[in-house]
This record gives sequence, structure tokens and C-alpha cells, in this order.
Amino acid sequence: MSLTERINEDIKAAMKAREKEKLAALRDVKSKLLLEATSGGDGEVSDEAANKIVMKLYKQRMDTYDLYMKEGREDLAVDEKFQAEIIKVYMPEMMSEDEVRKVVQDKIAAMGATGPQDMGKVMGPIMGQLNGKADGKLISTLVKEELNK
Repeated sequence: MSLTERINEDIKAAMKAREKEKLAALRDVKSKLLLEATSGGDGEVSDEAANKIVMKLYKQRMDTYDLYMKEGREDLAVDEKFQAEIIKVYMPEMMSEDEVRKVVQDKIAAMGATGPQDMGKVMGPIMGQLNGKADGKLISTLVKEELNK
């Protein structure tokens, strides 16, 4: 079952259970997937594109949650956190920090990078390889740590 089909089934279940908050989060994901499908030529969304969309929506919700918490708006922060947790269910399995560190170390060794000045040269290939499998912020942090050794 594709991600789009899974979301459609969960929307139906949320409607039957009258879960308004969950339904709002799922409808947002579905609308972004439909926008992606109609912007392409064939009307289909690949699983890779769908995963990117879900990850982006999750990140947006968490950033908004952090912003609301800084501003002291816990009432709004709770809603964002709830929606982020709903969206998180649809995210692809992420690599652990140790797995990412191993890939970073291997790529640095293969490219012969020696210091922080090589960060740009190393980041491009690693981001391409780990796209959708690991958080970009984590990758960047690990690359900096490894290059500064």
C-alpha cells in the first residue's frame, strides 16, 4: 500500500471516529501530496517524493512548536506537537546517529578530506547518499565533528 493510500484510509478512519485534530493533520498531508501529484506530469507521487513531503511537514510542525514554546504560547504549542506526532507515523525509518557517523567517516576517508575547509566538498555527496534517511542537521554536525578531529 502506498503512502497516499495509507493516508486516505486513515482519513476515513479518523472521520468515522470523529477525531478532528487528527483529521486536520492528515488532510494537510493529503493536500500537499495532491499538490505534488498535480504539479508533475503523470498525476502520481513517488514514494521518495511523498517521504520528503512528510518529513518537511513534520519539521515545520516541530519548528512551529519550538517557536510557540519560546513565545510562551503553550496552548498553540500543544496543537502543533499533536499534529507533528500524527505526521511522524508516516515518516520513513531514519538512520541512527552511529550509522550516519559510519557513513560520514567512510566518505571522508574515501574523498581524502583533511579539515574543516573540505566540508562543502564532503557534504554534497553525503547529503545525496543519505537524503531521506537522516536529518540534515545531524549530518552537518557529524561532518563538522569528524573534520575537526
